[in-house]
Amino acid sequence: MIRGEIMARNIGLDVQAPSRECEDPNCPFHGVLPVRGQVITGKVVSNRMDRTVVVVHDYLHFVRKYNRYEKRHSKIHAHNPPCIGAEAGDMVRIAECRPLSKTKSFVVVEVKKP
Repeated sequence: MIRGEIMARNIGLDVQAPSRECEDPNCPFHGVLPVRGQVITGKVVSNRMDRTVVVVHDYLHFVRKYNRYEKRHSKIHAHNPPCIGAEAGDMVRIAECRPLSKTKSFVVVEVKKP
């Protein structure tokens, strides 16, 4: 390791490791939290909870009866590690992990550049 370089785990996704380091055990890069399953892109609408963000995922649902698509959305609670620090209004990529609480089963792995 070169002096000043931050060691981050390879989480198996094509994402850039954060430039800051943290001591959070539920961080996929600097802790022991494994990620698996779905990877979703969405917009952060709230970051008022401690280390938690609410992400809105917009998607299209096909209605066979009318042979058309309708817009839908879902709100997903995700863990926000201190090294990533997503804010309201950011486009983020979240990855599925083990349940962290009653409503949290996702973790933020990347803040997408606009």
